[in-house]
Amino acid sequence: MELPVISSSAPAAEGGGCSSSGCGTAPDALAHLPEHIRAKVQDHPCYSEQAHHYFARMHVAVAPACNIQCNYCNRKYDCSNESRPGVVSELLTPDQAIKKVMAVAAEIPQMTVLGIAGPGDPLANPARTFETFQQLSEKAPDIKLCVSTNGLNLPQYADEIAKHNIDHVTITINCVDPEIGAKIYPWIYWENKRIFGIEGARILIEQQQKGLEALTSRGILVKVNSVMIPGVNDEHLKEVSKIVKAKGAFLHNVMPLIAEAEHGTYYGLMEQRSPTDEELQALQDECAGDMSMMRHCRQCRADAVGLLGEDRGDEFTMDKIDVMDVDYEAAMVRRKAVHDEIMVKLDAERGIVKPKPTGIPEGSRPVLMAVAGKNGVVAEHFGHAKEFLIYEASPDGVRFIGHRKTELYCGGMDSCGDGDVVGAGETESLLDRNIRILSGCEVVLCSKVGYEPWAKLEAAGIAPNGEHAMEPIEEAVMKVYEDIAATGKLLPQPETLKVA
Repeated sequence: MELPVISSSAPAAEGGGCSSSGCGTAPDALAHLPEHIRAKVQDHPCYSEQAHHYFARMHVAVAPACNIQCNYCNRKYDCSNESRPGVVSELLTPDQAIKKVMAVAAEIPQMTVLGIAGPGDPLANPARTFETFQQLSEKAPDIKLCVSTNGLNLPQYADEIAKHNIDHVTITINCVDPEIGAKIYPWIYWENKRIFGIEGARILIEQQQKGLEALTSRGILVKVNSVMIPGVNDEHLKEVSKIVKAKGAFLHNVMPLIAEAEHGTYYGLMEQRSPTDEELQALQDECAGDMSMMRHCRQCRADAVGLLGEDRGDEFTMDKIDVMDVDYEAAMVRRKAVHDEIMVKLDAERGIVKPKPTGIPEGSRPVLMAVAGKNGVVAEHFGHAKEFLIYEASPDGVRFIGHRKTELYCGGMDSCGDGDVVGAGETESLLDRNIRILSGCEVVLCSKVGYEPWAKLEAAGIAPNGEHAMEPIEEAVMKVYEDIAATGKLLPQPETLKVA
């Protein structure tokens, strides 16, 4: 069946192609970008902190092979309970991928972006990757196309990427120093042989830089991902940020290392620690002086489906898709209506000039707040939240910092129990663990908070607040900050609550 063409609701962009990025920023944080770049990214859920509340994305796992080995990576299959890059429940052929995309597009009309990010490297699987893009561009031209790569094969496929009108490219660049690279990459597969250590890292870095330059010279937008590895590349990433910005990348996404031993990665087995939330924020802030930083990245699986933070991949396995009866023509008309409605909301939000807090004493310190939010509002019960959005309120206003994943422990509506004990031999409950994850925050905003978590939050020095349910998040955070200011508690800054 021929599907009707849906015109993009975003303004026409100049230049060919673009990039995969993620701004994780409010609209004013995109204001420094040239108009033709801003037009491409402001409605992209993986780049815009605002748009990701409304638009959804999906990844199709058509690229199983990889041409490098990373110490933080272990590609797994049928791991439905793990949420991290390189993990999928089922590999797809290009034909299966197109069938899945069309089914998701019909069932989730907010889905506007299709990416190929693995579970291996898309450019180590060029035939499967570009066949998928070619079919999709013909059958659903309203969907933006993205690809994520380690960059080893990028220079030779830059023209092919431009030819397929792929909107966004993400390159994972963890270093620009081969000696540091040798600590991250044991080997690469280059010109039909494995090359180890510093020499392999040197070739990879050279290819990444050539690929970055090749894309930007063709007017393609590039986002750079970097994994923050304490003691390995954490300080070095400030230099990476400067270099990739100078070569044309418009967004930098510094992500925390995921290194749990049960994932079976080298770093996990060697007990390489992940960065703390405070360390990650501090590095992001330092790099932000050189280029725009993405802060809402969820480090998605290679088969993720839906809004960021709400993966619906298990609803769209091939066995379920094969028995779906979808009226594609009616679904595509509905998609257009939904997109138009979302754009009205976004345009209205973008017309709002956000005021700074009022009545804040000069020299007041910033305050971190955790928000159980959904679709841009304070919407979740404390015990039902699987993640909390972290915002910083200060005399300069409200800014998004990042997100912290928690575990669902509550099954009731009005009160929440402690849940199961975490880990062998440990006495920490799920509730206690979730509160520990919110360390450094002084307030948690939710739609509702049960009696037991309320008491434990207060005991941990975190003020629970359920007074702003269904209010826009930034407005609620600002109101709470102004309320704190009225109590005189913003001066001086307690040593234990200093924000990095």
